[in-house]
Amino acid sequence: MITIGRVAMRVELLTIGDELLLGDTVNGNAAWMGRRLADHGIEVTRSVVVGDELDVIISAVDEALGRADAVITTGGLGPTYDDLTRDALAKAAGVALIRDPVLEKRLRARVAAANRPLAPMALRMAEVPEGAGLLGNSAGSAPGLRVELPGGVAYALPGVPFEMRTIMNEIVIPELVERAGRPQVARRTLRTAGAWESVIATRLAEVEALDGVRLAYLPSPGEVKIRITASGPDAARRLDGAEALARDLLGTMVYGTEDESLATVVHRLLIERSRTVAAAESLTGGLIGTDLTAAPGASETYVGGVIAYATEMKNRLLGVPEELLRAHGAVHPDVAAAMAAGVRDRLGASYGIGVTGVAGPEPQDGHPVGTVYISVAGPGSEPRVISPLLIVPGAGAEVREVVRRLTVVHALELLRRDILGLDAEHGAREAEEDREERG
Repeated sequence: MITIGRVAMRVELLTIGDELLLGDTVNGNAAWMGRRLADHGIEVTRSVVVGDELDVIISAVDEALGRADAVITTGGLGPTYDDLTRDALAKAAGVALIRDPVLEKRLRARVAAANRPLAPMALRMAEVPEGAGLLGNSAGSAPGLRVELPGGVAYALPGVPFEMRTIMNEIVIPELVERAGRPQVARRTLRTAGAWESVIATRLAEVEALDGVRLAYLPSPGEVKIRITASGPDAARRLDGAEALARDLLGTMVYGTEDESLATVVHRLLIERSRTVAAAESLTGGLIGTDLTAAPGASETYVGGVIAYATEMKNRLLGVPEELLRAHGAVHPDVAAAMAAGVRDRLGASYGIGVTGVAGPEPQDGHPVGTVYISVAGPGSEPRVISPLLIVPGAGAEVREVVRRLTVVHALELLRRDILGLDAEHGAREAEEDREERG
């Protein structure tokens, strides 16, 4: 949180558009802005979505500035008649919309350079509230706007994510930091996989008790990010101490920091050891390969995969013994182990991953939804298997996707631990302990 003396600068977010209000488009802009502002110590106190109605937008801006020092809007700056943010800010400021000649000239030049005719409606993007400050948009046509209102300052940004992010990073965030004064806050994020949020929070009780330190837990399927925030004149020192204590308490649960993904960490570990990996997937249908190929240079570490969805393909493509499949079916720990060893050997990789299980929405061969077996076969070693029962709330397709995502995370975490020579079962064991505590 940025502070001026003892008063925090408060910012509200206002995203505008019927497509957001009705759920046709996911509101990713608000999530991104909230994270970026928090990274710079700016307190976001509220995030609101409104439709394309002039009076509603004006009211939302006025209400936001009745509570906060600044409001940041996204959307409604395009050329069509339902793009009403400029009109709303002009009315809120009690001024007229005027045609800016510099913007008009720039707009005409962009259209001419693209060898397109200029639609008269496009010139709406050159209209601005009188007295508004223009925020340069190096990524697109419509500029952002800065409008000083009686209750505070309103920033209006395009709804196109790349354009919004460009203006936020280059102009809005530096201005807000300057308006608020130098922040006395420091933040860092630790990333964990395979352990439940309650287990992590219990372990970090000692960090929670530190003076001037706050923790936020940001869970997603199979992973928990821990955001550590330290405040005060010695924020950096407090943060370093809190991080060191958190790492000591969590141990090998921590796989990375900030924006590092689990797949990126695995890729780096394999590069450092000149090793490779292949994946044999059943219920995940290629999702593990998708994660492993997301990192730049993935071809150096990921040799390929086999999607052996049908039971017979596990035998034909991966060499899983027919008698094993006849005796136990496809959902069994020994099947996962045979898949891992088979893909390792047949594709010539250092490591093989094998996953099999029941993603749902219905049980399979007597196994409940969420029964999953994951194996990693390392260089010249017997496969290691973990057998997490991935219990998730809900039903139907939603549960299916969560089980599949959880399987990917557990598989990559098992691979990370195998590469480092760590205990394979920490996540599954602690999850079981957590379930027992919950009764």
